[in-house]
Amino acid sequence: MTKSFSSLKRLWIYVKPYKMTFYSVLFFVVVTVASNALMPYVTGLPITRITANVLAGEPLDFDYVIMCLIWIAIIGVVYCIAQLLSGVLMANVVQNSMKDLRTDIDEKINRLPVSYFDTHQQGNVLSRVTNDVDAVSGAMQQAVINIVSALLSIVMALAMMFYINWIMALISIIMIPASLFISRTIVRISQKYFQNMQNALGDLNGYVQENMTGFSVLKLYGREKETLEGFKKVNGRLQHFGFRATFISGLMMPLVQLTAYATYIGMAVLGSYFVIGGIIVVGQLQAFIQYIWQVSQPMGNITQLSSMLQSASASTNRVFEILDEPEEIQNEVDLPLPQPLEGNVVFDHVAFSYDPKKPLIKDLNFEVKAGQTVAIVGPTGAGKTTLINLLMRFYDVDSGAIRVDGVDTKAMNRSDVRSVFGMVLQDAWLYAGSIADNIRFGKLDATDYEVVDAAKTANVDHFIRTMPDGYEMMINSEGDNVSLGQKQLLTIARAIVSDPKILILDEATSSVDTRLEALIQKAMDRVMEGRTSFVIAHRLSTIRDADLILVMNQGEIIEKGTHESLLAEGGFYEKLYNSQFAEDGDYD
Repeated sequence: MTKSFSSLKRLWIYVKPYKMTFYSVLFFVVVTVASNALMPYVTGLPITRITANVLAGEPLDFDYVIMCLIWIAIIGVVYCIAQLLSGVLMANVVQNSMKDLRTDIDEKINRLPVSYFDTHQQGNVLSRVTNDVDAVSGAMQQAVINIVSALLSIVMALAMMFYINWIMALISIIMIPASLFISRTIVRISQKYFQNMQNALGDLNGYVQENMTGFSVLKLYGREKETLEGFKKVNGRLQHFGFRATFISGLMMPLVQLTAYATYIGMAVLGSYFVIGGIIVVGQLQAFIQYIWQVSQPMGNITQLSSMLQSASASTNRVFEILDEPEEIQNEVDLPLPQPLEGNVVFDHVAFSYDPKKPLIKDLNFEVKAGQTVAIVGPTGAGKTTLINLLMRFYDVDSGAIRVDGVDTKAMNRSDVRSVFGMVLQDAWLYAGSIADNIRFGKLDATDYEVVDAAKTANVDHFIRTMPDGYEMMINSEGDNVSLGQKQLLTIARAIVSDPKILILDEATSSVDTRLEALIQKAMDRVMEGRTSFVIAHRLSTIRDADLILVMNQGEIIEKGTHESLLAEGGFYEKLYNSQFAEDGDYD
C-alpha cells in the first residue's frame, strides 16, 4: 500500500504544471457540492410551511412556496453549470498530464540500455506504455472529481445534519467508521490481486505480440495447438486474478450500502419520535433522511471506484518502474570525435560478460587499420555478435578499452560513437512508410538522387521499380509485403546512404539466394572501399578477400590471418571451411 500511495503521489509532478486549472476544478467541485448540500434543506422549507399551514387551518402561503421554488431552480442551475465546468477542466488537466507522462516514457525508453530490451518482453513494455497509462488516465478522469466531491459532500452533509439535530447526527456517523473499516479490509485483500492482474495482462500482451510476429513459423511447424495451450495458460492466469480482484472489490458496495440502510431505518424511527415530540419539524426530518443518502451515496461512489483506483495504482507502479530503470551511464565530459576520422580500431585487453558469473570475452586483443576489411567467424555463441555490440556501445566493456583513432569509445558520447558506424543486421527491420523513407532513414536529409544511387549500389533499384508505386510504395508495419531478401537489400541501401566511416555487416547476406548474394557482394566491395569494415559471416565464400579474418570460439580469438594463411595452418578455420564446401566448391 505504501508503494502504491507513493506512486500515486508522483502523479502530482505531471499535474503540477496545470495546477491553476486543477484548482479551478476544485473550486467548481466545491460549488457543486455546496449546491447539492443546500438542496435538501431548501426543499424542506416549503414542506414545513405547508404542513404548518394545514395543521393551523390557515391558507397556504403561496408567496413563500414560490420563493422557495425559485431558489431551488437557481441552486439547480448553479449545480449543473459547476458540474459541467469541473468535468471539462478536469479532462483538460488529465489529458495534458498524460501527454507529458507518455512523452517522459518515450524519452526514457530512448535512454534505456539495450540490455533492458534484451531482458524484457516487447509486448510487456508496450502494455506499460499503452494499457497502463490508459488505466491511469481513466482513473484520474473519473476518480479525482468523484472522490473530492464525495469527501466534500460527506463533510457538508454531516454539517447540515448536526445543524438539524446533533443527537441524530452523532448516531448516524457510526456508519462512516463502519464503512471505512469494511473498505480498508477489502482493499487490503484485493490489492495484491489487482497487481497480479496487471502483470498477467502485460504477460498476455507479450505472449500475443511474440506469437503474432512469428505466426508463419508457428503455422509451418504446426505449433498451433501448443501455442493455444500456452495462450490458455497465460489467459487463465489473467482470468484467475481478474475474477478474484473484481469479486472481492465488488463486495465493498453491498456491505457499505448495508450500513446506510441500517442507519436510514434507525433515523426514520428516531426522527419520527422527535417530530411527534416537537424537537424537529417534518421538513427537517425529510432533509435529514436525504442527508443520510448524501453521506452513503458518496461513500458508495468511492467503493465503486475502488477497483478502478486499485487497477490504476497497480498500473502506476508499472509505469514508474520503467521511469525508475537505470539509464545508460553518461560521461561527465565527453571527448569529441577525432577529426578527421580515419577509422582505425583497436581492441585492447577487452573483457566482457552478460552475467558476471559467466565470463564470455576474457582478454580480446586485435588491431584494425583504416580501410581494412575484417571478417569475424566462429560457431554460434562464440561472441561474434557480442563483439559488434561492444563496438556500437550497446554494451560497455567490463575492462580494457575499444579505441577508434586512439580515443576510448567509453570516453565519447554514445551518439557520437554510433554516428561513425553503418550497420546491416541479419534481422532486417523496416518501419511503416514508403520505400524511399526507409532508405532515407540512414540519412534523413538525403536527396532523391542519393536514395536512388544507394539503391542502385545495393542492387535493389530494379526490384523497387517493379513494385507498385516504385519508391513511393508503402511498406506495412510488419514489413511483410516485401520479401525477406528485398528487406535485406533495402537495409543495405539504408547503410550506404548514411556514408559511414566504419561499416558493420552482421550476416548481411544470410537472407538472400546465391545469385543475389553475388550481386550484393559486388556492391559491398564498392561500398567497403576506403572504409573500415567488420563482416560477420557464416558463408565463408563471402570473406575470402578480407584483409584479416578473426576466428573466435568461446569469446577468444583462437586464430587470425588471411583466408589462404588460415587454410594453410590446417586448424579450426580450415575445418570450418571444409565443413561448408564440397570438393567442387559448391555448398553442401
